Amino acid sequence: MRVLLVNMPWSPIDLPSLALGILRRSVDERTSGRADVLHANLEFTDWITRRTEFTADDYQYYALSSYFMGCGDWVFSSALYDDPEWRVAEFTASMRGKLRDERMQMSKELHRVVPEFVQETAERIVAAGPDVVGFTSTFQQNTAALAAAKYVKRLAPHIRTVMGGANCDAEQGHATHRNFPFVDFVVRGEGEAAFPQLLTALDAGGDLSAVPGLCHRGADGESVANPMSTRPLPPATILPPDYRGYFERLASSVARNWVEPKLVVEGARGCWWGEKHHCTFCGLNGSFMQFRSKSPETFYEEIMDLARRHRVLDMYLVDNILDMGYLTTVLPRIIDSGYDLRMHIEIKANMRRPQLRTLAQAGMIYVQPGIESLNSRVLDLMDKGVSGCQNVRMLRDGAETGLSVSWNYLHGFPGESATDYEPVIAQIPALEHLDPPVDLSARIAIERFSPYFNRPELGFTGLRPEEHYRFTYDLPESELLDMAYVFEAPERGITKPTVTALNEALAAWKKHHADSRLTHADLGDRIVLVSRRHAFDWGALELTAPTEIAAFRLLDQPHAPAALTRKLAARLPGQTVDEAAVHALLQHWVTLGLVFTDGGQYVHLAPAAVNEDLLRLDFMRHTHAAAAPPERPDDAARALVAHV
Repeated sequence: MRVLLVNMPWSPIDLPSLALGILRRSVDERTSGRADVLHANLEFTDWITRRTEFTADDYQYYALSSYFMGCGDWVFSSALYDDPEWRVAEFTASMRGKLRDERMQMSKELHRVVPEFVQETAERIVAAGPDVVGFTSTFQQNTAALAAAKYVKRLAPHIRTVMGGANCDAEQGHATHRNFPFVDFVVRGEGEAAFPQLLTALDAGGDLSAVPGLCHRGADGESVANPMSTRPLPPATILPPDYRGYFERLASSVARNWVEPKLVVEGARGCWWGEKHHCTFCGLNGSFMQFRSKSPETFYEEIMDLARRHRVLDMYLVDNILDMGYLTTVLPRIIDSGYDLRMHIEIKANMRRPQLRTLAQAGMIYVQPGIESLNSRVLDLMDKGVSGCQNVRMLRDGAETGLSVSWNYLHGFPGESATDYEPVIAQIPALEHLDPPVDLSARIAIERFSPYFNRPELGFTGLRPEEHYRFTYDLPESELLDMAYVFEAPERGITKPTVTALNEALAAWKKHHADSRLTHADLGDRIVLVSRRHAFDWGALELTAPTEIAAFRLLDQPHAPAALTRKLAARLPGQTVDEAAVHALLQHWVTLGLVFTDGGQYVHLAPAAVNEDLLRLDFMRHTHAAAAPPERPDDAARALVAHV
């Protein structure tokens, strides 16, 4: 049996498809068939750049940036419904004020021409002579995949068409199958088990009802959805991907000038935090939250094999959260391997500095810690399990250990108020030396599979599919309710004035970040702090009093004033340590932008300095101290910084 797996736009062009890489291997190893992959997303970049002024930024926009507006899916709805003018008026009315004029024009032009691309792709698929063609659908691939399946079926009714992927999970997959009869089968859930079973059943005339999660058609032509498996795949059965052909195809595409390719690797599925505390807004794990990870030996060998095979050192680790056991198993082996890997990984924001240092040394220098907010009360509403000070500590320690921290600021949680945001907004100028969020604050979207979707008592009722589903698909709302992943809901939480103030502060953070600096150097008998932030007029300070030095060192971790006072008293025997004085010191440091406070806790903001010249110049200052003693300790530090 010949199988062709197709990766339609708008799949990212800098990554091979992990899903199709795994399916390809599962077909080759677990059936009598043979699978090939058509990288139609790369084919599209070459096709469209010959016809329009299409750029890498354009592809990124439709693939990712416009996801919650559905622009990428609407573009291919013209092919799905054989109408180059499909609901242009509705799209224009909805997007007026949301899209810049050039984006609006580009969207309409793409919408007009893509049926020709889908037709050519279908002809190419049919010419390859497959018995089965499988389309993966994730994020904004759905209409492109559906349209291609429709055109293939029109040209060659004997070819079996199959869809799977994140857009086909649970009720989404059944809705897709029953509304689009040109899709013969939909695989729901983890496809590397079900897809080979489907192929074997087709090849041998087996019982389709025995394939877990499969949607197929009964004798009367009606859609039948088999029950999904109640157990996720054990980690030992999760196959490594086969990426043959992707890098070769990229090398011959115009996209080679747009991106640096990365390998996609997978160590675990599910979320160990979500098993106990499912973040209220998160729907990423779909039907299976259970966390399972590959053995350290297996995962390490997969990483090394992929790097050697494809001669690529940039890797994207798709795990929803890092298996903490890898810190003492896989990562030390990567460090010792000598491979200069550069990896992106999602982690929990309460990791400590030594753990972050291990990540950095292993090459996991791009981290996404799921920060989402800097206020503890809002984080509690999310059930994140971290505090605002812990998130700020993560940003500080990430800067110190050389990690690039990618994060989002979210708002719109039921129960939040302006008083949760105002103290954070006031302190944002003190944070400008740390990595800002990737964009301005965004109101949360209600995602399928999230607690906000499944539990109306948490604050969201009367959900409707987002508007873009209604002008993309020709389906009643009752069917869209099952197909949609993102839903409209009444706005909750903070109102426009607070959102505006927050976003103005975040915009200033992003604007000033590149030129901002705050570091500290602990020299034993004093701590030198160097600052360059637009909202603060001091350039350097020295902490010389024993109480200040000890307090600053303790504030490496978040502390409440009472706890800080107790620990200071223990560290400074014989000295009187008064909580009121400690509180006054903390408030003074807040005004200087040295510490961040939230939820009754405080944490300092200064990564350790790594500039050796600072220490050298400081030594020089002391060798000449007798000749010109400074009037105040911070005068010396300020003079020193002028030379750094």
